[in-house]
Amino acid sequence: MQLDQIFSPSVQHTLDVIGIFVFAISGALLAIRKNFDVFGMAVLAEVTALGGGLFRDLIIGAVPPAAFTDLGFFVTPLLATVMVFFLHPHVERIQAAVLVFDAAGLGLFCVTGTTKAYSHGLGLTASATLGLATAVGGGVLRDVLANEVPSLLRWDRDLYAVPAIVGAGMVVLCIRFDALTSVTSGLAAAVAFALRLLAMKYHWRAPRAWNRRSTVTEE
Repeated sequence: MQLDQIFSPSVQHTLDVIGIFVFAISGALLAIRKNFDVFGMAVLAEVTALGGGLFRDLIIGAVPPAAFTDLGFFVTPLLATVMVFFLHPHVERIQAAVLVFDAAGLGLFCVTGTTKAYSHGLGLTASATLGLATAVGGGVLRDVLANEVPSLLRWDRDLYAVPAIVGAGMVVLCIRFDALTSVTSGLAAAVAFALRLLAMKYHWRAPRAWNRRSTVTEE
């Protein structure tokens, strides 16, 4: 099976839009917490939703990037911004549900990012790396623009990159052994999704330096 035939175009597009919408909500919510105006909300929503995929497409030479050729990809974060602008108290109350969908987007994008990178001629390791970048890159750019230490780098945040690494790793293993199908791709996304949910539930975190004795207080 060709990598671009794992999901039908309509299914792939729908999944991408859902993931973009949820990531955009997280960006717009952070903008509200930072007291940004509506333009700042839109910028953070767009960057969070599209940043990872944009970075991947530029690296692999898929230009112009999908974010600029598919109007739905660009408009979806704006719709999320409008929703959060007017309904943010209600959105805040369903933050737990938003995090669940965010985890689903993480699982989806680490798989689709990896397969797209490989289909453009990258090796397995590079493909997995770009799968990770697709999944977490937007969040990193969001935090940088909001003048925060990226959650990806903070020890006091539940595991986020690790589930994406596992999902992308499963994809490249399936490619390596010629076992990548819609079922195995879905399984990789599901595993990443489940790991992220478990990390949030049990507050799994990556270890810090061995025998760390610094007295510096984390912010």
